[in-house]
Amino acid sequence: MNEAHVTITGWVAAEPRYAVTANGHAFLSLRVGCTPRRFDRQTGQWQDDEALYVTVNCWRHLADNVNASELKRGTPVLVSGRLRIRQYERDDQWRFSAEVEAMTLGPDLSRGTVDFRPAQRSGSLTDEDRQLAREAADQWALGGPAEDEEAEPKAA
Repeated sequence: MNEAHVTITGWVAAEPRYAVTANGHAFLSLRVGCTPRRFDRQTGQWQDDEALYVTVNCWRHLADNVNASELKRGTPVLVSGRLRIRQYERDDQWRFSAEVEAMTLGPDLSRGTVDFRPAQRSGSLTDEDRQLAREAADQWALGGPAEDEEAEPKAA
Protein backbone atom coordinates (compact mmCIF):
# COMPACT_ATOMS: atom_id res chain seq x y z
CA MET A 1 0.00 0.00 0.00
CA ASN A 2 3.02 2.31 -0.31
CA GLU A 3 1.77 3.96 -3.45
CA ALA A 4 1.83 7.65 -4.29
CA HIS A 5 -1.74 8.91 -4.39
CA VAL A 6 -2.35 12.33 -5.92
CA THR A 7 -5.23 14.68 -6.51
CA ILE A 8 -5.05 17.00 -9.49
CA THR A 9 -7.20 20.06 -10.09
CA GLY A 10 -7.08 21.06 -13.74
CA TRP A 11 -8.90 20.94 -17.04
CA VAL A 12 -9.38 18.42 -19.83
CA ALA A 13 -6.58 19.36 -22.25
CA ALA A 14 -7.53 17.09 -25.19
CA GLU A 15 -10.52 15.01 -26.18
CA PRO A 16 -10.54 11.70 -24.25
CA ARG A 17 -9.71 8.45 -26.09
CA TYR A 18 -12.04 5.55 -25.32
CA ALA A 19 -11.55 1.88 -26.23
CA VAL A 20 -12.72 -1.56 -25.21
CA THR A 21 -9.92 -4.12 -24.86
CA ALA A 22 -9.98 -7.56 -26.51
CA ASN A 23 -11.02 -8.91 -23.10
CA GLY A 24 -14.02 -6.59 -22.98
CA HIS A 25 -12.67 -4.08 -20.45
CA ALA A 26 -13.44 -0.43 -21.00
CA PHE A 27 -10.42 1.90 -21.07
CA LEU A 28 -10.29 5.68 -21.39
CA SER A 29 -7.21 7.87 -21.56
CA LEU A 30 -7.17 11.65 -21.41
CA ARG A 31 -4.78 14.52 -20.82
CA VAL A 32 -5.35 16.80 -17.88
CA GLY A 33 -3.55 20.11 -17.69
CA CYS A 34 -3.00 22.29 -14.67
CA THR A 35 -1.36 25.67 -14.43
CA PRO A 36 -0.02 26.69 -11.01
CA ARG A 37 -0.57 30.34 -10.14
CA ARG A 38 1.60 32.43 -7.84
CA PHE A 39 0.92 35.86 -6.42
CA ASP A 40 3.73 38.31 -7.22
CA ARG A 41 3.85 40.74 -4.29
CA GLN A 42 6.00 43.22 -6.20
CA THR A 43 3.49 43.67 -9.01
CA GLY A 44 0.36 42.81 -7.03
CA GLN A 45 -0.64 40.44 -9.87
CA TRP A 46 -1.22 36.72 -10.21
CA GLN A 47 1.33 35.00 -12.49
CA ASP A 48 0.84 31.69 -14.28
CA ASP A 49 3.67 29.18 -13.98
CA GLU A 50 4.44 26.62 -16.68
CA ALA A 51 1.51 24.28 -17.39
CA LEU A 52 1.84 20.61 -16.42
CA TYR A 53 0.13 17.88 -18.48
CA VAL A 54 -0.58 14.43 -17.08
CA THR A 55 -1.99 11.35 -18.78
CA VAL A 56 -4.96 10.00 -16.85
CA ASN A 57 -5.99 6.37 -17.40
CA CYS A 58 -9.46 5.17 -16.42
CA TRP A 59 -10.61 1.55 -16.36
CA ARG A 60 -13.87 -0.39 -16.37
CA HIS A 61 -16.85 1.47 -14.94
CA LEU A 62 -14.90 4.70 -14.45
CA ALA A 63 -13.92 4.66 -18.15
CA ASP A 64 -17.53 4.00 -19.16
CA ASN A 65 -18.82 6.74 -16.86
CA VAL A 66 -16.28 9.33 -18.04
CA ASN A 67 -17.07 8.44 -21.65
CA ALA A 68 -20.82 8.72 -21.04
CA SER A 69 -20.29 12.06 -19.30
CA GLU A 70 -18.92 13.50 -22.53
CA LEU A 71 -16.21 15.56 -20.85
CA LYS A 72 -14.84 17.95 -23.45
CA ARG A 73 -11.61 19.90 -23.83
CA GLY A 74 -11.66 22.77 -21.34
CA THR A 75 -13.90 21.09 -18.75
CA PRO A 76 -12.56 21.78 -15.24
CA VAL A 77 -11.94 18.45 -13.46
CA LEU A 78 -10.66 16.87 -10.27
CA VAL A 79 -8.71 13.61 -10.57
CA SER A 80 -7.62 11.34 -7.75
CA GLY A 81 -5.53 8.22 -8.23
CA ARG A 82 -2.19 6.44 -8.18
CA LEU A 83 0.77 8.33 -9.61
CA ARG A 84 3.05 6.42 -11.97
CA ILE A 85 6.27 7.77 -13.48
CA ARG A 86 7.30 5.50 -16.31
CA GLN A 87 10.73 5.58 -17.91
CA TYR A 88 11.18 4.17 -21.39
CA GLU A 89 13.54 4.43 -24.34
CA ARG A 90 12.47 5.68 -27.76
CA ASP A 91 14.65 6.94 -30.63
CA ASP A 92 17.77 6.30 -28.52
CA GLN A 93 16.55 8.72 -25.85
CA TRP A 94 15.23 8.07 -22.36
CA ARG A 95 11.80 9.56 -21.81
CA PHE A 96 9.51 9.87 -18.83
CA SER A 97 5.76 9.71 -18.71
CA ALA A 98 3.72 11.01 -15.76
CA GLU A 99 0.51 9.04 -15.50
CA VAL A 100 -2.33 8.77 -13.02
CA GLU A 101 -4.37 5.59 -12.78
CA ALA A 102 -7.59 7.30 -11.80
CA MET A 103 -9.69 6.03 -8.94
CA THR A 104 -12.08 9.00 -9.23
CA LEU A 105 -12.55 11.70 -11.83
CA GLY A 106 -15.25 14.30 -12.12
CA PRO A 107 -16.10 17.89 -12.93
CA ASP A 108 -14.88 20.59 -10.54
CA LEU A 109 -18.15 21.67 -8.93
CA SER A 110 -16.57 24.89 -7.64
CA ARG A 111 -16.75 25.99 -11.29
CA GLY A 112 -20.06 24.52 -12.48
CA THR A 113 -22.87 22.03 -11.88
CA VAL A 114 -23.60 18.44 -12.85
CA ASP A 115 -26.59 16.09 -13.18
CA PHE A 116 -25.50 12.84 -11.47
CA ARG A 117 -26.76 9.42 -12.65
CA PRO A 118 -25.63 6.18 -10.86
CA ALA A 119 -23.98 3.40 -12.94
CA GLN A 120 -23.08 -0.34 -12.59
CA ARG A 121 -19.71 -2.13 -12.11
CA SER A 122 -17.63 -4.73 -14.07
CA GLY A 123 -14.65 -7.24 -13.75
CA SER A 124 -10.80 -7.22 -13.35
CA LEU A 125 -7.89 -6.19 -15.65
CA THR A 126 -5.45 -8.39 -17.59
CA ASP A 127 -1.84 -7.83 -18.68
CA GLU A 128 -3.11 -7.12 -22.21
CA ASP A 129 -5.34 -4.40 -20.80
CA ARG A 130 -2.40 -2.81 -18.98
CA GLN A 131 -0.29 -2.93 -22.18
CA LEU A 132 -3.05 -0.98 -23.96
CA ALA A 133 -2.78 1.68 -21.23
CA ARG A 134 1.01 1.93 -21.67
CA GLU A 135 0.64 2.30 -25.45
CA ALA A 136 -2.00 5.01 -25.05
CA ALA A 137 0.23 6.92 -22.62
CA ASP A 138 3.13 6.64 -25.07
CA GLN A 139 0.96 8.16 -27.82
CA TRP A 140 0.31 11.21 -25.60
CA ALA A 141 4.01 11.44 -24.69
CA LEU A 142 5.25 11.20 -28.27
CA GLY A 143 3.16 14.11 -29.42
CA GLY A 144 4.52 16.46 -26.75
CA PRO A 145 2.19 19.28 -25.84
CA ALA A 146 -0.38 19.22 -28.62
CA GLU A 147 -1.66 22.43 -30.13
CA ASP A 148 -4.88 22.07 -28.21
CA GLU A 149 -2.90 21.68 -24.96
CA GLU A 150 -0.96 24.91 -25.42
CA ALA A 151 -3.37 27.28 -23.75
CA GLU A 152 -5.44 26.82 -20.64
CA PRO A 153 -9.10 27.62 -21.24
CA LYS A 154 -10.04 31.04 -19.97
CA ALA A 155 -12.36 31.19 -16.98
CA ALA A 156 -15.76 32.71 -17.67
